[in-house]
Amino acid sequence: MRTFRTVLEQRIWERRLTLEEFVQEAELYAREHREPGTLGLRHLQRLVAGRRSASETLGQVKASTARLLESMLGSPVDELLSPPVERSAARVAAGVPIEPGLAGAFEWLDSSAGWRPGTTLAKVGAGLRTTDIGDVQNERARRGRAGRRQVVDAVGRYYGTHGTFGVCGSGLDVRTSVFTKPEWIDLRLSLDADHDRLALVQRTAAALAMDDGCAQAAVERLVAAAELGVRFANLPLYRLAEIDVTRQGIGGAVDVGWFVEYALTMDLLEAELADTATSGTGALNPLRDKYLPDLDAVLNVAGRVSAGGVLSLVAIARPGDPFRGAADYALIVQTRSDQVVNAAGKLAVIPKGFHQPLTDHRADVRIGATLRRELEEELFGRSDVDTSEVTTRAAAPMHPGRWSAPMRWLEDGPGRLRMECTGFGLNLVSGNYEFATLVVIEDEEFWPLFGGQLEANWEAAGLTLYSSLDGELITDLVQQEAWSNEGLFALLQGLRRLREVGGSRVSLPNFELSGL
Repeated sequence: MRTFRTVLEQRIWERRLTLEEFVQEAELYAREHREPGTLGLRHLQRLVAGRRSASETLGQVKASTARLLESMLGSPVDELLSPPVERSAARVAAGVPIEPGLAGAFEWLDSSAGWRPGTTLAKVGAGLRTTDIGDVQNERARRGRAGRRQVVDAVGRYYGTHGTFGVCGSGLDVRTSVFTKPEWIDLRLSLDADHDRLALVQRTAAALAMDDGCAQAAVERLVAAAELGVRFANLPLYRLAEIDVTRQGIGGAVDVGWFVEYALTMDLLEAELADTATSGTGALNPLRDKYLPDLDAVLNVAGRVSAGGVLSLVAIARPGDPFRGAADYALIVQTRSDQVVNAAGKLAVIPKGFHQPLTDHRADVRIGATLRRELEEELFGRSDVDTSEVTTRAAAPMHPGRWSAPMRWLEDGPGRLRMECTGFGLNLVSGNYEFATLVVIEDEEFWPLFGGQLEANWEAAGLTLYSSLDGELITDLVQQEAWSNEGLFALLQGLRRLREVGGSRVSLPNFELSGL
C-alpha cells in the first residue's frame, strides 16, 4: 500500500492528479472563487512533504494559502499537513468517514435494511478489516474483462429477447443491451424549448424491498468503494416517472431522488451481470431477480428506481491540415477512469453524465441543460460544476456570466453549435434510461482557438480523436469489445446522424439499424 507523508499528498493522489495539475486546479479555483491565495509547484512540494527540507520544518503557512487549501479540500490546514491516520476498522468504528460521500450511504442503508443506526458503519469496518485490496482490485479487473458481446448475450438470455438496438453493414453486425423502439430512434430533435419538454413532478416513489441478500451486496459495494477510492457523492438524481418520446419531442416526467438509492440497488446489477457473463456457468442473478426481473419491470419506470444518463458524440469542425488532410470533424472518445461508479475502464463517448440537477431542480430537468453542464465539466475545464469535487456555492452555476471561454464563444455566434437528441432507450444492464445526443461544433474557427484547451476531467483515463473522414478506423472502433453499451448506442446514433448533416467533412460507413 502506498505511504503518504501528509493528508494533503494523499488527497491529491486520490484525485489522480499530479502536483503540476493540482497547482493548475488551485489557480483556477482561486480565480473562480475569488480567493487571494496562490500556490506554486515548489511551495506545494514542500507542503505535501510536510517539511521545508530534510533539516528544516515547514513553518507557518501563509493565511491566504491556508484558506485556499481549506476551501478546495474542505478540511483544516493543520489536518491537511499532518501525517494521515492509517485506515482501520477502529477508524471506521470511531465514526471517521473513509470518504465523505459515504456517510449518507451508511445512514440510507441502515434505514432501508431495517438496521439499527451504525450497523452499516460496523459492517463496512469489519469488511475492511478482512478484505485484501488486491482481491478487490482483481475482482474489478475480472469484471472489467466482460466484453460487450458477453454482456449483450447475458441480458438477452435473461430477458428472452434479442430485440435490442444494433446496427449492421460494412461487414459488421453490432448489438447493444439498450432496449428501444422504432419511435425512439433517429429522433433528430433539436434540444430547444420546443422539443425538450421533460417536466418535474412531486410524487411518492415506490419503495424498494431490500432483503438480507440485497443489503449484504450493498455493504460489499461500500467496502469495495472504500478500498478502491471510488468517488461517491450522495447527490440529487432525477428518476424517470413517465416517458413520452416521439419525433415531435421529448415529453414525460421525472422526480428527484438520491444517488445512494441508485448506487446501492440498481447499479449493483452491472457487476452481477459481469459475474454471470464471465463465469460461463449460468450463474444465478438474485439481485436482478429482485429489482429488474422481466421486461415489464424494465418498462415500468414509475415502479422502480429509474436513473438516467445523457451521452453525446461530440464532433468538432477542423480546417484542412497539410499533415492530417482535408477539413473534417474531430470525434472524441474517452476511456473511463477507474474512479467512476459505473462503466469503469470502458470506452464511451464524452461527455457522459447522470441526468441530475445542480441548484434549480425544475429548470435543470431539460436534457439540454444536463448536456451543457457536462460539456463544461468534462471537456471545457469547469471544476466548479463537478459536484463530486466541491459543493457549489453559486446560486446559478450555469449562468452565462460563469461560462467557460469555449462555451461563451459557442453561444455568442448563431449556428456555431448544434445539439440534438438522436435516440432514447432503456439499458437492460441496470434499467437506466439513456438519452443519446449529438453535439456538432459547426464553425471551424473553434478548433484553432480552443482545441488545445479541451481536456477531460477525472472521470476519463484518456481521450482518443478520430477523423470523420476515416471510415476504416471508425468501423474498427465500433466493433471493439471494450465499449460500454450505452456509450456505443450514443456513438452509433451520432454517427448515423452526422452522416446525414456533415457534408464533405464526412466519409462514414452506412450503419443500418437492426434488431428493432
